[in-house]
Amino acid sequence: MAKTTINAKVRTTTGKVAAKNMRKEGRIPAVVYNSKGEATMLEVDEVEFNKAWRASTKTTVFTLNVDGKECDVLIKDTEYNIRTDKVLHADFFAPDADQKVYEKMKVNIVGNAAGVLKGGFLVKHLPEIEIKATLANMPVKIIADVSKLNIFDVYTVADLGLPAEVELITPADTPLANVAPARNR
Repeated sequence: MAKTTINAKVRTTTGKVAAKNMRKEGRIPAVVYNSKGEATMLEVDEVEFNKAWRASTKTTVFTLNVDGKECDVLIKDTEYNIRTDKVLHADFFAPDADQKVYEKMKVNIVGNAAGVLKGGFLVKHLPEIEIKATLANMPVKIIADVSKLNIFDVYTVADLGLPAEVELITPADTPLANVAPARNR
């Protein structure tokens, strides 16, 4: 999948008045942090950022082009005005290429379990898992296909089949879902 590029410029002005003026011009104040905690103040185009941000997950990797210099980043935080439906500020994180990033990721359970079609009930146990991976290996989504589960079968974290480059923090034997039998009265 091709990475979305967000163009940015280094900004030299700070403060509420400068941020307000920037927003009037259709720009959003932003900051990019590196792995050492150093920050660089930026400004990004509001329309371009919103298009990228609204179509992303928290593990979507973007290419940040700062005055012609590119780096891979995650959007770590946004300050958002719910009344005006506008982003007021954005924080990016640019780790080193070999640095593993810790994330809690939602597990999307898909499919109709075979055991449910036989009268069982799908029981979901864990809504998210914890992983560590470099930005190059970070999954955008984690999908658990439970369509082959029969009654009494359990789908665990190990069954997700994540690549070897993705380090699981959540124990592999942790159940994500199972099919329980119907109760007899």
